[in-house]
Amino acid sequence: MGFSDRLLDAGSDVWDAQKEHPFVVELADGSLDEAAFRHWVRQDYRYLLDYARVFALAGATADDEETMRRLTGTAHATLADEMELHRSFAAEYGLSAADLEAVEKAPTCAAYTDFLVRTAHEGSIAEVAAAVYPCGQGYLDVADHMAALATEDHRYTPFIEKYTSDEFRETVSWMRGLVDRYGEEHPGERDAMRAAFLRSARLEHAFWEMCYSREERPV
Repeated sequence: MGFSDRLLDAGSDVWDAQKEHPFVVELADGSLDEAAFRHWVRQDYRYLLDYARVFALAGATADDEETMRRLTGTAHATLADEMELHRSFAAEYGLSAADLEAVEKAPTCAAYTDFLVRTAHEGSIAEVAAAVYPCGQGYLDVADHMAALATEDHRYTPFIEKYTSDEFRETVSWMRGLVDRYGEEHPGERDAMRAAFLRSARLEHAFWEMCYSREERPV
């Protein structure tokens, strides 16, 4: 059993809660309120800017060329590909690129990105790997669950296809391998990695709820 498996076991209750969340279930069958999906597009766009920043910061501290290349490459792919998908989604729901850039983070989104960026600045690269892992593995597992629930194509099918694609699976597999490697090479970091993983996992679940309830920053 790799260290990533131990982390997933530790976070199994959060994983189950994500799959059962109404945002996930309703997106899978196509019944999700457009306003909730639009909120996800807006907030996740802001999240991805910092997600890419975290990978870039981690790349700068990597101790080998291949890991540096993959980390910085993931930062670039997030900015060039995944955010373009969000701009495409936004256009379908009446949001312009300017609208996305003007979005203010909801409290849950801010809490999540603040945690990730702080970990990238203050934590070890092993902690960073564990902190970003729930986003990749979580989206893959949730999207696989959505695909199993979906009975026909609908307006949210492109979301499911993106996060079950071979390209996304390969990226998540690499992230999983990085967590396994650092867990093996740095046993003294395992407690910190576990704490970072669980915090991000809980924030992933909170992110679904934030979108479903259309949480906004209070005045």
